[in-house]
Amino acid sequence: MTDDPHPAGPDPNLEEDQHEETSFSFTADSEARRIDVFLRERVPTLSRNHIQRLIRESAALVNGGQVKPGRRIRAGDVVTLTLPALQPSDVSPEPIPLSVIFEDEHILVVNKPPGLAVHPSPGHSTGTLVNAVMHHCGDKLSGINGVLRPGIVHRLDMNTSGLIIIAKNDAAHLSIAGQIADRTVEKKYTAIAHGAPRPASGRIETLIGRSPRDRKKMAVLSPGSSTGKEAATSYKVIENFGTFSVIDVDLHTGRTHQIRVHLAHIGHPVAGDAVYGGAKARRAARGEKETPGGEAVQEALDRLGRQALHAREISFTHPASGRRMKLEAPIPDDMKLFIEFLRGGK
Repeated sequence: MTDDPHPAGPDPNLEEDQHEETSFSFTADSEARRIDVFLRERVPTLSRNHIQRLIRESAALVNGGQVKPGRRIRAGDVVTLTLPALQPSDVSPEPIPLSVIFEDEHILVVNKPPGLAVHPSPGHSTGTLVNAVMHHCGDKLSGINGVLRPGIVHRLDMNTSGLIIIAKNDAAHLSIAGQIADRTVEKKYTAIAHGAPRPASGRIETLIGRSPRDRKKMAVLSPGSSTGKEAATSYKVIENFGTFSVIDVDLHTGRTHQIRVHLAHIGHPVAGDAVYGGAKARRAARGEKETPGGEAVQEALDRLGRQALHAREISFTHPASGRRMKLEAPIPDDMKLFIEFLRGGK
């Protein structure tokens, strides 16, 4: 037997974009499942954490009574769910230009420039990608956690450029997040690194976690570490200039600062990366008197002014159509100029 496929009230597959309180109900036709699992199946646009919070706040009732998230439903139970009106975000829209690569009613994919933070933070309360997206999309945004906000499903470091997906509704948000969790979203990057890895192509597999010496940084941790998470990165040298190289990088996992940590781990930090060894490598190269053009290298790195890392390609399944998509963003001008310098330009 199955649950009633036609519950009273609004469509259970609604996008949670309501601006007024909304209630609907289901009659259970089977038993043994927890109420939070039951509601997650019936209203897939809501995250399980959000459903559990609604249950604890008595917004989800069984036969009119309050229950706990672990309460198991029985055949004939009537489950009602009341969704409160979305709360406005405390982030203000700002008319920041966006480089839109793809957009429809479900998702927005932009080419984020370097220097643009994704989320507001104590140091960047305005002028972020979230501010820009709120202005661009208006009220057509997801509300996964009950707050009207852009669906930032993944992120890039402030000084990393490239492709990032924004979900416009909860169904799209959950779909893309699920694909990332299942590792079916493919991400390819271009990096400029100090030196050239040997062999010229390979795979780096380590555990990555918070550095025990500096909690603001990530680090490769010892095998068996209880706090480290597995991380895998593939790389291939595309151009070797001796003191620098251009590298194609494929991410197989999505740990914080993964590419920067992994390339530094094998002794070839990303050029311009002041956190993970790029600045140290630059100083070492500059200090070698026998290095031809050391001063010019320093000036070129100063012009670059950030870690030379760009998310150039992303592949995923469209959350509504099911079509596999591959989107690309050209290498930005600052990295192009640095590569031209390395090729012998000025």
